[in-house]
Amino acid sequence: MQGSLWLSLTLRPTRALCTARFFEGQSPGLPNPAAMENGTGSCGEECPREVQETTITEGAAKIAFPSANDVFYNPVQEFNRDLTCAVITEFARIQLGAKGIQIKVPGEKDTQKVVVDLSEQEEEKVELKENENLASGDQPRTAAVGEICEEGLHVLEGLAASGLRSIRFALEVPGLRSVVANDTSARAVDLIRRNVQLNDVAHLVQPSQADARMLMYQHQRVSERFDVIDLDPYGSPAPFLDAAVQAVSEGGLLCVTCTDMAVLAGNSGETCYSKYGAMALKSRACHEMALRIVLHSLDLRANCYQRFVVPLLSISADFYVRVFVRVFTGQAKVKASASKQALVFQCVGCGAYHLQRLGKASGVPGSRVKFSAACGPPVTPECEHCGQRHQLGGPVWAEPIHDLDFVGRVLEAVSANPGRFHTSERIRGVLSVITEELPDVPLYYTLDQLSSTIHCNTPSLLQLRSALLHADFRVSLSHACKNAVKTDAPASALWDIMRCWEKECPVKRERLSETSPAFRILSVEPRLQANFTIREDANPSSRQRGLKRFQANPEANWGPRPRARPGGKAADEAMEERRRLLQNKRKEPPEDAAQRAARLKTFPCKRFKEGTCQRGDHCCYSHSPPPPRVSADAVPDCPETSNQSPHGPGDAARPGID
Repeated sequence: MQGSLWLSLTLRPTRALCTARFFEGQSPGLPNPAAMENGTGSCGEECPREVQETTITEGAAKIAFPSANDVFYNPVQEFNRDLTCAVITEFARIQLGAKGIQIKVPGEKDTQKVVVDLSEQEEEKVELKENENLASGDQPRTAAVGEICEEGLHVLEGLAASGLRSIRFALEVPGLRSVVANDTSARAVDLIRRNVQLNDVAHLVQPSQADARMLMYQHQRVSERFDVIDLDPYGSPAPFLDAAVQAVSEGGLLCVTCTDMAVLAGNSGETCYSKYGAMALKSRACHEMALRIVLHSLDLRANCYQRFVVPLLSISADFYVRVFVRVFTGQAKVKASASKQALVFQCVGCGAYHLQRLGKASGVPGSRVKFSAACGPPVTPECEHCGQRHQLGGPVWAEPIHDLDFVGRVLEAVSANPGRFHTSERIRGVLSVITEELPDVPLYYTLDQLSSTIHCNTPSLLQLRSALLHADFRVSLSHACKNAVKTDAPASALWDIMRCWEKECPVKRERLSETSPAFRILSVEPRLQANFTIREDANPSSRQRGLKRFQANPEANWGPRPRARPGGKAADEAMEERRRLLQNKRKEPPEDAAQRAARLKTFPCKRFKEGTCQRGDHCCYSHSPPPPRVSADAVPDCPETSNQSPHGPGDAARPGID
């Protein structure tokens, strides 16, 4: 009893010290849980190590960050940051143009740009502002890069890490009032302060150490909201979306990145539902479905506060998806949100999909609109094409995921000033394909999916597109997949075209199972006679010009980087070794021709055993018969057998030889 009392008195000061450090955000010897959630962390004062820094230059910013993986930084996402700067610049041009302020972009010609507001609600305000400016006769006000614009944009980067993105906003985007670079990690905020001083943008960028959710919840008042909120977390942004849709201003811009593509692409549908409120399906169109799930989740959270989202640009690139939406308030528009969402019925056999809207809006345009529940389902219990069952996914956003007018403005600005960004060539390629996409056709099929379902040769992309165009259907590419076929043709027309193609490249029907999707699809005669003659309009402009859409691998093992952790280079090197073991597909160096020939000679030739190999000594496989293996209880060969000629090709079936 006395020993227990002595131990309790001894440990009490230590326990008090740990409690004090916990409330101060300095857990002794353990990373801060809140910091680890945002992808950054600090190891506390009890982790002595040598601090080594690396200085990098991206865009107009010069950033110093630790060589060890203490603060997260991924150079592969330079395309993400360049595109964000381009989008915010055009958004600032629209917002400030309504106030009579022109922005000056470095490298851009001083030409008067016509500002077209994206919201119908602000058209009257724009006309009033233009009339006031004309009446007063004042010279147009301008906003330049690096200067404080009193009527400019109030920007928040909720998960800033090293502060690179916020500093690039201050140095490359004109028309800003202030930029808040927030992170929950004390080590990251210290690094942000140093980088702000290094780039001389302390008048624009304000470092902040707080939980991103609490910071946004504290700015719910209309007068304190942010005009632009950028969220680029490590993994899922789901914990921050509720606060973000409340903290963005009326008509403000919300930029969200999701890197948990395994969840959004259907590998774990129940996890996707818990985070985004939708079931993801495994399909060839999983990347576009991921974009539509994120848009559905944003709109669903905004509807709770009588707000709704309007997508401007939705990108699927590399290992993440990125959406840019505007947030508005309006009870009448929120009522229409149910009719913008849809469930997805997808056949597990042939991959044909059908969309079922959750709501229905009926009424004459300009009069009162009546909302009601939709009728369904759009499919029978079994697929009409292959007889397989359907999977149910969603809800997903079923409306257009891009504003083509806004995309055209960004594309025009980047094309006119290609030297502004390092990834301008890829931005032009991606945005050009987006302008060619069918805006009112959700999801897509892929060329290899259609051909592999019926086990036939794959037609060229131009042949399939020409067949659809000859049949009076619309067709386009998709920026989310190289071999995508986005078309308004029903699944029955697509399979008729593939049946006609199979007749030109016949499939061996005897090899198909009678219950397989291929057998059931090919057993039906096509009603549509396809014409595969190549049409000139089958090849889109972006493909003819060879625009760059997918970047080359910038470095070894590139992709999603490990979460920022304390531990210095030791943890970083351990992670590199783990990445090498898990991601390298070829663990051994490639063999030369001589090594490959020697390896193949160790395998017996099957055709030689059957007596049909005609290559002789030129065959790459071995023609030597295998040595006979006699079991212990086998009978010795009789004299007649021992006097026979050497074994021939058919001797493999004789007794005593395997």
